[in-house]
Amino acid sequence: MSSADRVIFPATEHTPEHTKLDIVNYYVAVGDGIMRALRRRPTTLERWPGGVLPGMVLATREDPRGGDAFFQKRVPKGAPQYVETARIAFPSGRTADEICPTEIAVVAWCAQMGAITFHPWPVRSADVDHPDELRLDFDPQPGTDFADAVRAATAARELLDDLGYVGFPKTSGGRGVHVYVRIEPRWTFTDVRHAAIAVGRELERRLPGEVTTRWWKEERGERIFVDYNQNARDRTIASAYSIRPKPGAPVSAPLTWDELSRVQPEDFTVATMPARFTEVGDLHAGIDDAAHSLQPLLDLYAEQGGDDMPYPPDYPKMPGEPKRVQPSRDRDRHD
Repeated sequence: MSSADRVIFPATEHTPEHTKLDIVNYYVAVGDGIMRALRRRPTTLERWPGGVLPGMVLATREDPRGGDAFFQKRVPKGAPQYVETARIAFPSGRTADEICPTEIAVVAWCAQMGAITFHPWPVRSADVDHPDELRLDFDPQPGTDFADAVRAATAARELLDDLGYVGFPKTSGGRGVHVYVRIEPRWTFTDVRHAAIAVGRELERRLPGEVTTRWWKEERGERIFVDYNQNARDRTIASAYSIRPKPGAPVSAPLTWDELSRVQPEDFTVATMPARFTEVGDLHAGIDDAAHSLQPLLDLYAEQGGDDMPYPPDYPKMPGEPKRVQPSRDRDRHD
């Protein structure tokens, strides 16, 4: 390692400082878990080479060169020979060779390069066009909090149970909750996105006024947003066990359903997760035991009318997509 004692996370009132070496040691300590989340998945790296310090800014899609930290989709130059890659295609049609972790040494090398968060695609290198994971992202909007996200996720569990699915929850590392469902890799990104829309619409029906699938922020209100577009091609979610760039070095923590309502996101950090991992192991260890058919959710999507919803603004116009314009700026809107 170089600069092993560089401070990546300064100390807070409740957490110690963490150096680059601490970050590497953390990922080694949760090695089985992080590898279960990343193994043979094309992975975007969120790199903070200067540390997560006050005033540091993450580059955005709109201003990719305007930050101290950045997302890296293409394998960095000078990668060791043991770092494997997978070629993925963006919605634009361009391609990139992304890191595809096969062993914990790859994760440690990425951390040495300043990566603190890993954003894997929901596909494996053997078939990068057919996801094997449905990802449900429950995102609190202003006026809502983690407890509201937990309520939405719990309702989603009841729906998944009704359909015969097994869902695996985790904290986002912030105020949100993620639930993953392993699926057979037979459907397209579009199909999986439609399945997520179906879940969101059904939760809107089951929890009226508490959940929304509205893409435009001005329409969401004080509700939990089911971010269906996290299942679109080239959209990723921070993996289980990934460190998030927030004070105190919180991590995305796998949970049991029973403990979901009893914990707080800040309970899980670089400082606390290794001991928890030693005690309880990887709570997502059974995620690969069964792969489910997506068809029940696609049937539900059709029963709901099969109407598509807007894609993110950087996407080309997609087949079946409705008019992509912010409602307050839509001069043809009459409702």
